[in-house]
Amino acid sequence: MSDSVQRTGPLSDVLVLDLTQALAGPYGTALLADLGADVIKIEPPRGDMSRIMPPYPENYAYPLDDKSTDCDYGGYFASINRNKRSVVLDLKEKSDRDVFLKMVDKADAVVENARVGVMDRLGIGYETLRERNPKIVYAAVRGFGDPRTGESPYANWPAFDVVAQCMGGLAGITGPQDGRGYPNGSSVGDIFPGTLMALGLVSALHSAQRTGRGQFVDVSMYDAVLSLCETAIYNYSFSGKVLGPRGSGHPALCPFDIYETNDGGVAIAAPTDNHWTALCDAMGRPELVDDARTSNNHQRSDNREFVTEAVTEWTRTRSKGEVVEALGGAVPVGPVNTAEDLFNDPHTAARGILPEIELPGSGRRVAIAGTPIKFTDTEAGVYRRPPQVGEHTDEVLAELGIDRDDDGGERR
Repeated sequence: MSDSVQRTGPLSDVLVLDLTQALAGPYGTALLADLGADVIKIEPPRGDMSRIMPPYPENYAYPLDDKSTDCDYGGYFASINRNKRSVVLDLKEKSDRDVFLKMVDKADAVVENARVGVMDRLGIGYETLRERNPKIVYAAVRGFGDPRTGESPYANWPAFDVVAQCMGGLAGITGPQDGRGYPNGSSVGDIFPGTLMALGLVSALHSAQRTGRGQFVDVSMYDAVLSLCETAIYNYSFSGKVLGPRGSGHPALCPFDIYETNDGGVAIAAPTDNHWTALCDAMGRPELVDDARTSNNHQRSDNREFVTEAVTEWTRTRSKGEVVEALGGAVPVGPVNTAEDLFNDPHTAARGILPEIELPGSGRRVAIAGTPIKFTDTEAGVYRRPPQVGEHTDEVLAELGIDRDDDGGERR
């Protein structure tokens, strides 16, 4: 990765003003930036609240104003703010709001994840921006959506990832069977809404190019997680069945689980007859192919405990690597990888999914999770390290022809 690389992704002609903080919004705008959009992160004077969150770079001293390096962010911020430029504006001040409005005149999209009504009270809500720039696409990510697209009794409630996972149904189908539910190990309640926001924004931009009119794009964290849990919805709607935590297996497929090895666990999915036959051959148990208890997926699901014990008897005496070597290419299989395993897997190197960035002032290079979206012609990916607070204020305003002291400002 080099900061000198130009934006070459398919969205390289798009200018996005990013007012988001924390995780959901910044993750979505990071996807847009990976795809080439010029994402201008507009921060308050003290910066995005997530800048101070650990882990920290080497030789980093907390708090920010007493640090021994030029880097003003930790790993949390760095992971989801690559490829962006930072402009500091205090939107509580009229002069800075005026600067922001001039930026809107030149922008294609604005993204925010404030609580309902905050931007309107500041005088920079969607309707105000639309008057200045009719083509503007305005995207919002909130816990329970925006009243513009549908009133929710929870509209004014604050929300975090764990709340969205629980209320949207994900925690209720995750974790040990007969348990009370668990949140996912990844912050799905933030990341999935952010992803859907990016998709919605690009769709609205496509419409604006065709019609000349922008629009308001609204993603509720609750709604996004609910859509992710579509299996719980159709099971209840079709049959009245309320799914509970499913453990590590699948309610209708067998074997389709994580099995114990002598150094961790491994996923094996062999619900089809041909995969089951290949698994039985690898285990040295060919008699199970025609056994009445295991001859097809229906029988194997009904006799899940027997199947699980048969498979585990074979896997628990082997390492993850040995199981994968025995089954790879013939049966769907994969080790339960730790972060260390991911860094050592040849797949991640071949796909370039762990790009490195250089932290300012430290000379240290660290890896972040890169973009999984690949193109043959318009290369996307990480080309710029995350910005320091306000690092690009002068640069961006000069590019847009905006003078802080000018009360005017051309509109489109």
